[in-house]
Amino acid sequence: MITGIVSTIPDRCKRCYSCIRECPAKAIKVLNGQAVVIPERCIVCGHCVKVCSQGAKNISSSLEFVKNEILPFTKNVSLVAPSFAASFPNHYRKIPSALRLLGFKKVVETAFGADLISDHYLNEVQKEREETIISSSCPAVCNYIEKYFPELVTHLAGIVSPMIALGRYLKEELGSDCKNVFIGPCIAKKDEFQSAEVSGVIDAVLTFPELKILFQEFAIDLSELEDGEFDPPHAETGRSYPLAGGLLKTANLCGDILEKEIIVVEGKNKVCEIIDDLSNKNINAKFIDILFCEGCISGPAVDSGLNYYSRREKVIEYINEKKNSSDKQIWKSNLYNSRNLDLRRKFYPHDERRPMPDEAMIESILTSIRKPSGKDRLNCGACGYQTCREFAITISKGLGEKEMCLPFLIEELQQAYEDLKTTEEQLHSAEKLASIGQLAAGVAHEINNPLTTIMLYASLIKKELARKEQSISHSSDLTLIVDEATRCKNIVSNLLNFARQGKLSLSTFDLCELLQNILHPLKLSEKYSVINYQLSFPENEMEIEGDKEQLQQVFLNVIVNACEAMEEAVEKTLAISLSKNSNMAIIEIRDSGCGISKENTGKIFTPFFTTKKIGRGTGLGLAITYGIIKMHKGEIHFESVPGCGTCFTLKIPLNVSYVNESSINYERKKDDYKNIIS
Repeated sequence: MITGIVSTIPDRCKRCYSCIRECPAKAIKVLNGQAVVIPERCIVCGHCVKVCSQGAKNISSSLEFVKNEILPFTKNVSLVAPSFAASFPNHYRKIPSALRLLGFKKVVETAFGADLISDHYLNEVQKEREETIISSSCPAVCNYIEKYFPELVTHLAGIVSPMIALGRYLKEELGSDCKNVFIGPCIAKKDEFQSAEVSGVIDAVLTFPELKILFQEFAIDLSELEDGEFDPPHAETGRSYPLAGGLLKTANLCGDILEKEIIVVEGKNKVCEIIDDLSNKNINAKFIDILFCEGCISGPAVDSGLNYYSRREKVIEYINEKKNSSDKQIWKSNLYNSRNLDLRRKFYPHDERRPMPDEAMIESILTSIRKPSGKDRLNCGACGYQTCREFAITISKGLGEKEMCLPFLIEELQQAYEDLKTTEEQLHSAEKLASIGQLAAGVAHEINNPLTTIMLYASLIKKELARKEQSISHSSDLTLIVDEATRCKNIVSNLLNFARQGKLSLSTFDLCELLQNILHPLKLSEKYSVINYQLSFPENEMEIEGDKEQLQQVFLNVIVNACEAMEEAVEKTLAISLSKNSNMAIIEIRDSGCGISKENTGKIFTPFFTTKKIGRGTGLGLAITYGIIKMHKGEIHFESVPGCGTCFTLKIPLNVSYVNESSINYERKKDDYKNIIS
């Protein structure tokens, strides 16, 4: 994988998306939970470094190269950016001495490079040109235009930065074999010096934090050093370059606030706005001085901890100190002698824009993040984009992910919590089902044997009494014994059936017909004939694949329970509706009975739990129903209002053999008790 100037340290990235939101080039995407910088899209502005509170951004370093290859060299030069006073506010006067202690033979101010190019900008602005000229000293701005506004490349001034200007000057004066190391606040300089247009001028770039590391490794304590002076060539007005409007002052250009032909723009948001306006031909200015940071004193590698105004004050303090310290005649002479130095360069388009998605794709993505209509699109900006539509476009370009949307993520978490809660309830039920299944399998045969003996001998005694014409009361007692023993045998039989569930005998049948067949004998019975049956079935057949006998038992259990719940109700209404969606049959069975109390709602599917009178039920009906539905990979749940009635909703796949197992939640697999007890 290609690594650029800025990369992510995986162990530190906490997926906060701060860097993604702040990146003006949208050159960071989430990959395997990490914010990964896309090297070819990165403009190396360093904003992601500034906003990362976890220190998860790594900047490529030249420290080892400088220590091993340059410092031992007999002819090396350090070029110090004029914002050094902002990074070393308490000891900036000692920096020249410290650099010489490191091993640099010559220590010069990059500000002289700004002086070198000042006349070139003045000449450029004085030319008669129809298009707006953009300053080309900020490499991040140049990268941004080359990659995302290639139509504006011809607007770039075509003048080298102060760093390159001074580098060319030193190579000319000291020889091409001298080693130049630039030291400054800008990460983008690490990219600029490697550009083919200016290569071979600067040999390495260090940031101020890297310089501090060198001081520590060489045990250099700035507080113990004497103040030092820079080596010639000395600078003048170029020292103001890191301040707002510094280029204008150096080039002696008008910076009046009412001047509309010259505009000074600093800061990421304003830079993006004016470049966009310029691309849309909304700007008619003659010259625009643009810096991605709020002056170089706010560069991503200025780590003094001071605020903007304190940094600005320190740089101005240094400028005032040096105002009359150098010989202006020598300064002018140096500039004049360099009049033939080539300080031009070219810029080329490197288009990194991605195709715009069509409307169908945008709407599809908006729907997938639960924003199908305008009222759902909050445009809250939590994702880092001004509108939900802009965010959807970014996702379609492969530069964003849905989870960057905070409202969407909260809804996902809420749904996950509800699913987890449901899963816990189902797992609790599964544990109970598993326990009773194991119990049934272990003792059912032991219970069956004595029951069979009781029933056999009770029947024999009853026959013997009948033959001898004994007391009728004794015969009725024996009949009661046989009936109760038979009831016990049926309970054991149900337990065995419950424990042995695990296989389905699949067939295709009409669900409407099955429900009609179940209801027919109930309507004819004296006990349930008074019930008002309200049926809502589709006109056409609804074929379903499943175990017909087991599903018949399911519906019979639920319907009979509903009927029995209405025994004491004044209004007896049983409403059954049948519908389907894309792959599920949905059956609703609603009664107007007594309802289920709140304290019993969590026990409904528990084996042997029943609210019926003694002798009326075993408490296994709904437990068996639950198991059968789960074997069909379906769902069952209910809503109940005490005193008003209950509604059971059953969802069953239309074709259970084609249900994709991978689409079933692992939580649902857990509560499939048949896997536990089989």
